[in-house]
Amino acid sequence: MSTIRSVWWATTVPGHEPPFDTAHLRVYYPAAPDGSDRERLSGVMAAETSGAPYPVAVIVSGVNVGQEAYRWLACALAERGIVAVTYDWVGTLFGGLHGITPGVDLDAARPDGYGKRPTTPSLRPVLDALAAMTGPLAGLLDLDRVALIGHSAGGTVALQSARFVPEVKAVATYGAHTMVATMLGWPAGTVLPAQADCPVLLVAGTNDGVINGSADRYGEDAATRRDPITRTFDEALPDRDGANLLVRLAGANHFAIVHPVDHTAARAFLDQPAEGDPDAHRALLADLLGVFCQAHLSGAAAAYPELDKLTGHPGVDSIRRR
Repeated sequence: MSTIRSVWWATTVPGHEPPFDTAHLRVYYPAAPDGSDRERLSGVMAAETSGAPYPVAVIVSGVNVGQEAYRWLACALAERGIVAVTYDWVGTLFGGLHGITPGVDLDAARPDGYGKRPTTPSLRPVLDALAAMTGPLAGLLDLDRVALIGHSAGGTVALQSARFVPEVKAVATYGAHTMVATMLGWPAGTVLPAQADCPVLLVAGTNDGVINGSADRYGEDAATRRDPITRTFDEALPDRDGANLLVRLAGANHFAIVHPVDHTAARAFLDQPAEGDPDAHRALLADLLGVFCQAHLSGAAAAYPELDKLTGHPGVDSIRRR
């Protein structure tokens, strides 16, 4: 197993007032410990250079889910040779509240603005910050090979924004869809077309209680509506010769991708209990996301049969391709 280390960085999100204009990044990478005095005194290890330049996966968090909750996933991706980036941006939420957010440009999500620019302003400054990083990863990142991995609202804005960030070559989401709130001026039940010119992996748990708990935002009855993630797969994505996937994990809930779950924040209180072993859910998720990213960021031929093998995993409830 590789030695995985991380370093921190920061960036300003333009158009936002301080102090709510700063995102703090953590970047996870395969390291090459050398036992030097410099390493001992600074705590910073050199990067392993044999796999460079490294593709990058940016993990876009759900609302009020701190980046530490995705550390387990970032480490798993880095072990596969994908530099993984998490970030915390405490910004403005709906109703004038403040919290951790992937950032949502409400005007870009309204009927007269959708499809003209990203619905999140955070992606470009994060990627620009990575390009400017000093330290052990300077010059070792391939920022033309980027994946977005979004959870919940982070997945939604990733799906709505990817094509405006041409470096993005793959999008994967967990517990996310493109159904849009009626408060933004859309008719009830509207599913917006994804803004992604690349392969998309949608992953969902069969025990997701948060999505149903939000049905009223979309003008629907949770008991009678059609699942919004399925609708996103059917209505929001183009056919891509089987490169787009919808995978459901048996017994997993909305926060299966989060570890540990912080019950003092976010909306885990809406979730259904998970069935089965949460560690097994995370292990399967790490493999699905890691293999998908390897396939589409590195063109790794071995990743495709591995992905096919994973789709037959006993923890997979169902899979669809298009």
